[in-house]
Amino acid sequence: MTSSPDRVAALDHIVERNQVWPRMAAKYGVENPVPPWKTSLDGFCDALDHASCTAAVPTFKERRDEEDALAATLYADLPYPENQLVALAHSLLARGVIDEETLARRMAAVRARLEA
Repeated sequence: MTSSPDRVAALDHIVERNQVWPRMAAKYGVENPVPPWKTSLDGFCDALDHASCTAAVPTFKERRDEEDALAATLYADLPYPENQLVALAHSLLARGVIDEETLARRMAAVRARLEA
């Protein structure tokens, strides 16, 4: 990743929607302070940290450094752990692990399931 990361339209859209867990939990009367997707995010990060399948996958240090930099800049308006999730997606996009079209398609599929 570069020191001045490019904006990603699909991720900017997430930030603009401001559907952060505290707001969504309050809206739907959920008392758990931890988003239900946080354990999946932690598991995915653990899998990335142990992966050695490709040079495109960031090491633990690279992932954390990029997460910290992005959370302090582009995604500073998001609370934790939303900023961690979006920063990770940004890093994987920047490294070519996933492309923006695929990410947008997967996000739309998840949203459709949630709204069904």
